[in-house]
Amino acid sequence: MSPEQNEHRPERHRAASPSAAGRQVLDELHAANAPLDAAAVAERLGVHVTTARFHLDRLADAGLAHRRTGSETRRGRPRILYTPAGAERDEESREQLIHVLASALAADDTASTESVDAGRRWADSFDPLTDTDPAAGLVDVLDRLGFDPDPHEQQIRLRACPFRDAAREHPQVVCAVHRGLIEQLLEPSGTRSRLVPFAEPDLCLVTLEPALAASR
Repeated sequence: MSPEQNEHRPERHRAASPSAAGRQVLDELHAANAPLDAAAVAERLGVHVTTARFHLDRLADAGLAHRRTGSETRRGRPRILYTPAGAERDEESREQLIHVLASALAADDTASTESVDAGRRWADSFDPLTDTDPAAGLVDVLDRLGFDPDPHEQQIRLRACPFRDAAREHPQVVCAVHRGLIEQLLEPSGTRSRLVPFAEPDLCLVTLEPALAASR
């Protein structure tokens, strides 16, 4: 082995063996059910976003994580998303399965109703939203699922969708599931919601009507 090769080997070894902090970041990537950006990792671990980005880039350079640019349209610097190594193939398989299931359900005349019911059952897997601010709780759930929500007054702009391709092809199935999920999460608070799929080519809208306004 040449001196040059020997010189670079320790650095490569350190990159392939993450520090304790790097291992925590990697654990968060594995625990998440959607790609995470540096801001999301920083919030989960209670560290500065620069620190989270440093460890994420180290993991990506070591081949322990993958990074890609978010597909959503937004102003400023594009969002960089990270997934653990091996998750990309799993994500592709999941997308294919979603397409197959959505196509099968779409052939049924009751597809929309059954999909809304499925979304309501999905909501039961999440902790109840807080009574004080159910909208903020909904935004947190949508963010964890990968919708990149942007709340503004009584509206939530969904700038991304982890099932966008399938939703374009079978909105009566995929979007109906999302509608049922949102309605069920908000139901205990009395807040009504209306999901508008593809209000813009890459944007869906959730309009909220608080309980007091709904009663009036």
